[in-house]
Amino acid sequence: MDTEIDWNAYMQEAEGFLNGSRDYSVLKELHLVSYKAKTYPAGHEYVFSAFYFVTDRGRNLRFGQYIFAALYLLTLAIVFRIYDKCRAVPPYVLIFMCCTSYRIHSIYVLRMFNDPVAMALLYASVLLFLKQRWTYGCILYSLAVSVKMNVLLFAPALFVLLLVSVGYCRTFINICCCAFVQLLLGLPFLLTNPVSYVTRAFNFGRVFMHKWTVNWRFLPEEAFVNSWFHMILLAMHGSFLLWFAATKWLRYVRVCLCPIFRCNLSLHFAVIHYFFTFQEILFAMFTSNFIGIAFSRTLHYQFYVWYYHTLPFLFWKTSYSSVVRYKEFEATLVVICYKIVPVHQEVKHPFSPRLPIV
Repeated sequence: MDTEIDWNAYMQEAEGFLNGSRDYSVLKELHLVSYKAKTYPAGHEYVFSAFYFVTDRGRNLRFGQYIFAALYLLTLAIVFRIYDKCRAVPPYVLIFMCCTSYRIHSIYVLRMFNDPVAMALLYASVLLFLKQRWTYGCILYSLAVSVKMNVLLFAPALFVLLLVSVGYCRTFINICCCAFVQLLLGLPFLLTNPVSYVTRAFNFGRVFMHKWTVNWRFLPEEAFVNSWFHMILLAMHGSFLLWFAATKWLRYVRVCLCPIFRCNLSLHFAVIHYFFTFQEILFAMFTSNFIGIAFSRTLHYQFYVWYYHTLPFLFWKTSYSSVVRYKEFEATLVVICYKIVPVHQEVKHPFSPRLPIV
């Protein structure tokens, strides 16, 4: 079934890479790939180069869809294991989560975007964090970033968790491990044209097209592309992260350390070690990601996989009753999965689903 969207662009990029091109700027000049395909780091190149081989240069779409179906099942297995360890969500909600999202199935099995690959690696790293395997988890986390940069939305919470759990020295070592993974994967491109690789693979200043946005489609295009609008979103993103870090993520840590603060005013120079519970780790990671999504400059339909599997946990961490949580979760799924607005149709009355108050 020919249902791909970006698959051909991915395969063209993989073909250029396998033919020896290591310069992102040269790829653009030769028109080997589309613009949007060149905004991904090196891990994307290796993953889809492998897909290029096993799918007969990208022509065997059905086999590629089988691979992504297996990836979807693997992701579900990892997510189920995460929820099994945290014990925060009733099991029936997970069954409901698997059976209700047509769009998630489409993104994974039919569209074959790179987002599912990045999120599978991310959830695997989260599972390692729950097991206190911080170094191995950071390596997997960095691999996820190398496929797509949206995984960086989890970085603020991960930094706080590392700093409090393993101390300053080991936090620095783990950050170096993440950097080493990026350096190793990007080495062929860095040796050829480092400026081109860094500016294109990690393009934080990219201007998105208004016609593809979902969350800000009700804004006029002039406001959507305005740099002041981007700066306001960035400021609000940072403010909410600081607020959550101070009042939510470190709430129990602060309570545990209060007696020590009274006895030793120089504690801020000491090494702090606190054993986070499973739910505290998930709460920090998932809210960090959700805050980033709430203030994202744009969201496309496939970006739903960035947070879909975290929604049950976020809803069940609210103070609502179970019935209200279920209804909110169901309403969110219906709105995002089925209330689809055509790309070029003007939105006169945008629907803004209520966000849970965590």
